[in-house]
Amino acid sequence: MIGNKQRKGIMGTKKAALTAGLACTLLFTACSANSGAGEEASGGSGGEGAKEHVTLKVEVFDRGNSPAGSTITDNYLTKYVQENFGKPNNIDVEYVPVPRSEEVEKLNVLMASGSNVPDIVFTYDPNTFNRYAKQGGLTDVGPLLDEHAPNLKAFLGEEVLGYGKFEGTQFAIPAKRSNVGKYASFIRQDWLDKLGLPVPQTTDELYETLKAFKEKDPGETGGQVIPLGMTIASAQYEPLIWSFIKPVSEEERHTLTQQLGSNDYPTLLPGFKDALQFMNKLYNEGLISKDFGLDKDKKKLGEDVATGKVGFYSEDDINPFYEKGSLDTLQQNVPGAQLASVDVYTNEEGKHAKPMYAPNGMYIMIPKSSERAVEAVKYLEWMATSDNLFHLQNGIEGENYTMVDDIPVAVENPSEEALNRMFNSGDMAIVSNGKQLGSMEKNLKARALQMPKKFLEQVEAAQVIANADVIEPVLMDRPIEAQTKYGTTLLDKFNEMIVKTTMAKPDQFDGIYETMLKDYMASGGQAILDERTAVYKEMQAAN
Repeated sequence: MIGNKQRKGIMGTKKAALTAGLACTLLFTACSANSGAGEEASGGSGGEGAKEHVTLKVEVFDRGNSPAGSTITDNYLTKYVQENFGKPNNIDVEYVPVPRSEEVEKLNVLMASGSNVPDIVFTYDPNTFNRYAKQGGLTDVGPLLDEHAPNLKAFLGEEVLGYGKFEGTQFAIPAKRSNVGKYASFIRQDWLDKLGLPVPQTTDELYETLKAFKEKDPGETGGQVIPLGMTIASAQYEPLIWSFIKPVSEEERHTLTQQLGSNDYPTLLPGFKDALQFMNKLYNEGLISKDFGLDKDKKKLGEDVATGKVGFYSEDDINPFYEKGSLDTLQQNVPGAQLASVDVYTNEEGKHAKPMYAPNGMYIMIPKSSERAVEAVKYLEWMATSDNLFHLQNGIEGENYTMVDDIPVAVENPSEEALNRMFNSGDMAIVSNGKQLGSMEKNLKARALQMPKKFLEQVEAAQVIANADVIEPVLMDRPIEAQTKYGTTLLDKFNEMIVKTTMAKPDQFDGIYETMLKDYMASGGQAILDERTAVYKEMQAAN
């Protein structure tokens, strides 16, 4: 059990909602009588008033990483949920596995099946959520949250909940992100030291540094040096491209931005062409990964970093620092190698502009066909109540973690049993993306302390960088149907535009860029622009 002192920092909003929600969180029957779908099976936490024993089906991501003796549907955490939520409420919680790599495709199959779909499903893709909502396939969870989930509503807050609305109706319960920072950049500090160079502070200084890396090959790679590591994954190109985007008006921000999938793309924003021209310059001067357009999964970049060929690159903020990750392997392969976290790309205002995550994570949904909507909401409310989320995310004190300054710190060298206990914690604690400790400062500190101690300074610096000068996502008042319709096709065309314009001969750049932009617009880009412009006018009229 977790002591009162240790619980203080877990949820900043919990205390405010606890008094009002006490009856709901301790005795589910107090808020479930005559409440609609599933009301006959609500039951009480102590069994009093329980009628029908029911099954609640919950989707769970299957990553194929279950340890020996466990499965994704039968493990420590599934048993914990059953014992602490299911059993007191006369509910069998049944988990329905969906391969993480095929989540949208498999979810589409489940949703089409009707009666076989789980009572709780989720996706990270806003277009998938919007499509289900538009088709009438989802339960309006607004009234259910009001009646059964005071702690969950307080934990998420109105900003996060707003991402789960479709045309004003609450059709999804968005998970809450513990960290909105995305990207940082990294440079070989030992190469800088060897050449007597300072850490570059601007894009122009970076360019000069990259040229020095190529000409002098401080890593002694035998001509295989890659001054700037690049892929066609967003973590590598987005920090560079967005740093070239010029200041825009509020109207331009809403209308010219194109959302493809879950990310905003600057295809039509002023400065985008300049970014591509800079990449073209880097490529033609041999300063960028030669076959970056083929590296969609970042595997080649990881190998090049780990073998000491890359001088500078951008990445998801703490990715290089995981145990047995790219920096660990680099230091084994190249003794003395050092990777410093840096913020280099600079826009015309002198800021290191880069995208941030939206404050929501996955979209948690209850299909319209579910007969267990009340139980589903109560399950999520239970997760956001008391110590339940904390336990799902951290395990058992003394075996999985110890408390240091109100922050759970993972036990070094845990037993195999303790390690196996938490293999799927991130996929079970679905109301949160990342550990929640009541403040962003604590969340980031806890995240850093999960990493190897020898990299703590670089990790903390990377997190600061990822949260500096961030560009907020654009949230429209209603979904843009053209984005749902054309998003997948246009994302492929966007990536193709980056690759082909970057690899073009300098004198062919303008022609290739104009041809590809014209094709992009004809393939749905213009439809998105027109619809976003119309919706923005509606937003202005409403205000």
